Amino acid sequence: MSTPSTSEAELVRSEEAVPRRSHLDRNPWWGDLIIHVVLVVLGLVTVLPMVNILARSLSTSASIAGNPLMLWPTSLTMEAYLYIFETPVLMRSFGITVFVTVVGTALNLFFTTTAAYGLSKTYIPGYRFLMWLVIVPMLFGAGLIPTYLLLKGLGLINSIWVLIIVGLVSPFNLILMRNFFWSLPAEIEESARIDGASDLQVLWHIVLPLSKPVIATIGLFYAVAHWNDFFTGLFFLTDSSKWPLQVVMRSIIIDQSMLGMGGGNAPNQDLQKIVVSADNIRAATIIFSIVPVLLAYPFLQRYFVKGIILGAVKG
Repeated sequence: MSTPSTSEAELVRSEEAVPRRSHLDRNPWWGDLIIHVVLVVLGLVTVLPMVNILARSLSTSASIAGNPLMLWPTSLTMEAYLYIFETPVLMRSFGITVFVTVVGTALNLFFTTTAAYGLSKTYIPGYRFLMWLVIVPMLFGAGLIPTYLLLKGLGLINSIWVLIIVGLVSPFNLILMRNFFWSLPAEIEESARIDGASDLQVLWHIVLPLSKPVIATIGLFYAVAHWNDFFTGLFFLTDSSKWPLQVVMRSIIIDQSMLGMGGGNAPNQDLQKIVVSADNIRAATIIFSIVPVLLAYPFLQRYFVKGIILGAVKG
């Protein structure tokens, strides 16, 4: 009788060491059924309101009055969207929001990246004090009135730049990116410094190319925050000509003052009095405001989970 070789014996021991999953560890069929039913219900609760809004934006006012809970557009019309594109107030606010999102996200990433890279070096003098300067504002806020007085002293009230300067660096995003930089092997940077690279060269040529997942994740956080920012424009911008899209949407949805926004430039005004109503324009404005985020998210989704996991490895 031949004895098994060493490799075969090790393979047998490794297989025996792996715990086998018995039928007792699996969910019963009714448990899986309950889980799937709950997930389907939650999915419908999330999706159906958006489907209703989309259907209302593509239907006539008479169809909406007859069936407000529609899930499919009836009497299909694009007049609400044509009205939006011909309305100066909405298009100006859309341009302001795009400018704030693009420029603000770029500045956010620049300052967050440079600060996070510096804080990832625990040997710098005053490291603990600097970390407390980041953590304390994340836990405690100064309040609305001190913030208003500060921005007024800086001359940012009624300036578009207040939408960018406020929240220029998020402490949560800073710590997340700092943890990612901290998790990178130190040997990579040491080898570059031996070759004569400076700190900026190491950051630009080595650290940033390895940090695409976390940069995409933090960039998505900042971009969505800028796009959906409502309170900053509401509190610090009294000039309605500088309002971002979300503040204008609030005026449309709550104040219901939208049919006069187009002025004399609104197309087919006689037809719109019949076809387009406040419900049409409210629904079309909501869809109009979320489409850019929906278009950008699929391209960044593959970085999203990876960036969060890698940024939370250390800390």
